[in-house]
Amino acid sequence: MKTKYLAAAVQMVSGTDWRRNLRDAQALVAEAARRGASLVALPEYFCLMGEREDDKVALAEMPGQGELQQALADMARCHGIWLVGGTVPLASPEPGKVYNTTWLFDPTGVPAARYDKIHLFGFSGLGETYCESNTITPGGEAVCAHTELGDLALGICYDLRFPELFRALAPFNVLVLPAAFTATTGEAHWEVLLRARAIENQCYVIASAQGGRHQNGRATHGHSMIIDPWGRILAEQAEGEGVVLAEIDANLIQSVRSRLPALAHRVLK
Repeated sequence: MKTKYLAAAVQMVSGTDWRRNLRDAQALVAEAARRGASLVALPEYFCLMGEREDDKVALAEMPGQGELQQALADMARCHGIWLVGGTVPLASPEPGKVYNTTWLFDPTGVPAARYDKIHLFGFSGLGETYCESNTITPGGEAVCAHTELGDLALGICYDLRFPELFRALAPFNVLVLPAAFTATTGEAHWEVLLRARAIENQCYVIASAQGGRHQNGRATHGHSMIIDPWGRILAEQAEGEGVVLAEIDANLIQSVRSRLPALAHRVLK
């Protein structure tokens, strides 16, 4: 396992043209790699923030096939990085629905892990209504990938509100969470929930978000950030497209867990 390396969270303001979104993602991943990142994470829905919720269904790919998945694999291989590919819509057995899936690609472009979003967002208030279960089939398995960078736990957006998902996987080195938090819920809860997940699991958190006003009128919170195992924010981007980087230090993880062995003191597992 690498003792130290740079990780990057990519923030986007994706629109309704998936090809343009893909080009933007390629440019931002290239920037992160140029700046030395070994692990790069794209945000949820990086490829499409459609006019309608079911627009993503038309973009669905079969697992291991399709332009989006191939482009992500190519990015990882071209830059020699570990890439968490935000989310892509994959075909589901339910008509009119998709899996909202994040792939982890290794530096050769080979898929190392797949996670299908388990918890589906629902919210109604202040003029906004969201119901992901109308177009998304939930996944059923928590995922932690064992890599040369350490153990990477995967979650997506709304999963952040369910700490039991990540406690079931602990201990791990890094939690990677692509997201598209709404401006309303993000302002109230995003930072405090991310820092809580870092503190309670004594791990780094890499949160790559959508951040701005989208073509479809939706506003997302942004504030992509990287947080250390003590709950300190190491890097953050408030709004707009960009890349934030921070060092992942396995020695710090071990130091925190040694000085405050909360994971070892768990009673209910």
